[in-house]
Amino acid sequence: MDIQLKRGLLDICVLAAIKDNDSYGYQIIKDMKPYIEISESTLYPILRRLEAAELLTVRSAEHNGRLRKYYRITKTGLERIEAFKDEWREIMSIYKFVVREDGKNE
Repeated sequence: MDIQLKRGLLDICVLAAIKDNDSYGYQIIKDMKPYIEISESTLYPILRRLEAAELLTVRSAEHNGRLRKYYRITKTGLERIEAFKDEWREIMSIYKFVVREDGKNE
């Protein structure tokens, strides 16, 4: 798979993982696991990139005596998910065209 395409898909997956509730790194990995495997070394650069793009915000809170970073999607992040859905519909239309069965060649 094209690296840029995969990178964009992972970004959307991370945003989708925090769409409904604030979350932290380990929980994001667990939530994504049934759909896609992602390691901590992959996740944290994505989270920093999404924060820099203002698609999510970060806050620290104490949990069991340790600081934990919680991530929250922003309005811009939600808008990015909606834009992705529109883009995906177009991609699926192209895919259907490419893989269609051509009865004329039989």
